[in-house]
Amino acid sequence: MRAADAAQRAASCDHDTHPYETHTSYGDDEELPDLLLRIPDETAEWYEDHSRAAWRCPRNVAGFARIALDILRPGEVEDVPPRLSLEDREDIRTLQALLELYPEPGTDVAEEIASQGSRLHDAEPAERPGRLHVVRAVSWHAVSGMIQDRSVLRGLIGAVEKVLPDFADATCDHGGHPKLSGHSTDAAELGIVLSSPSGRRVYEHKRDHYGGGAPLDQMVCPAFMAEVARETLTGLRAGYDKIFGPRDTSHLDAEYLRPDGRLDIEKITERLHNVSWNERHADALGLWAARRYDRLERLEEDGGQIDRLRERTVLLLTARQAMTISYPAPPYAVARDVLAALRRTAAAPRPERCAHTDAHPPLDAGEFRTGLPHFYAPEEFPPTDDGHGVESWTCARFAGQVADACVAALEGLYEEDGAQDEAEQ
Repeated sequence: MRAADAAQRAASCDHDTHPYETHTSYGDDEELPDLLLRIPDETAEWYEDHSRAAWRCPRNVAGFARIALDILRPGEVEDVPPRLSLEDREDIRTLQALLELYPEPGTDVAEEIASQGSRLHDAEPAERPGRLHVVRAVSWHAVSGMIQDRSVLRGLIGAVEKVLPDFADATCDHGGHPKLSGHSTDAAELGIVLSSPSGRRVYEHKRDHYGGGAPLDQMVCPAFMAEVARETLTGLRAGYDKIFGPRDTSHLDAEYLRPDGRLDIEKITERLHNVSWNERHADALGLWAARRYDRLERLEEDGGQIDRLRERTVLLLTARQAMTISYPAPPYAVARDVLAALRRTAAAPRPERCAHTDAHPPLDAGEFRTGLPHFYAPEEFPPTDDGHGVESWTCARFAGQVADACVAALEGLYEEDGAQDEAEQ
């Protein structure tokens, strides 16, 4: 490419401009093979801005040789349109597919998210603003509940904590700073573009495509980066606490218990319906039910005379169904405590046969919920047509099956770390 450039670029011509001068990576490369077939064919249709002669011009050939050299050795030549490296373009495609929830085949989502924290942690000073923008973009996905490895969030938090002091005391004369996109795919692309010298040239060349056209110095302004870092760090820490930190459910007694201390069975049954608007209640309801179930179970084991078999059955079914409704998955702190409560029941001895003759209430799709009010409070709610007797609801084998189903669904969601849990409580 160097030889082709040297041999052709000094040629004289009458062209005011050449095609290579406006040839960027924004789709032009894909059209080039077809165009090359039409250049020598004078009978082929021609809609290009430049003539065939301009395309065949030695100086244009030299220009494309320099473009090829820029692709192979980014930064070696400067008098060609700036373009992203192949690596950066691939990174953008990978991240955007992941953030749109359609990761490319072979993508390890957690590993890809974690790698963005590592890149920020290890970035050179000029790269840090761009890498911080990328971490901002992936942080929303990281705290959504779809990342089930706490080390990923800890890595992102640690990376932002490391670079924040680089920006913390910065001041600037800018009257304001850009309003960043709230779309993770756009934010990720912007960050990758700003992370390399060639990318920053691309930004300056076509900045209207990124971030609303803000000047480069504002987009990487240290004072602005301090704001971005603090905001990102706040979101990551809050998300980490929500997913992995301890949760208080004591306030939910007022929501799910009646003044007389009995379960508000109508509200509970309504929220066990597997519909999208109940997803927001599922984690808290399931955790509250599991903890109350565990307390009642221990009371009976300690010799208490409290006859709450019906309530315990409702609580067990509630915990299981709420975990089924939870979307995208129960946070670690919820899954951990529900598992702790239900593993005892799953491991408890069971009779070889049921004492009742009718079938157990159906677990699939939460169909049991229609008969739950009458089972819990037969004096208040009329019977349904399901035909399940009290013995089938309170059967020890049924309780074991319910606990088994819930434990099987939750185990493996997260790598349990008892030592870390104790340190954070």
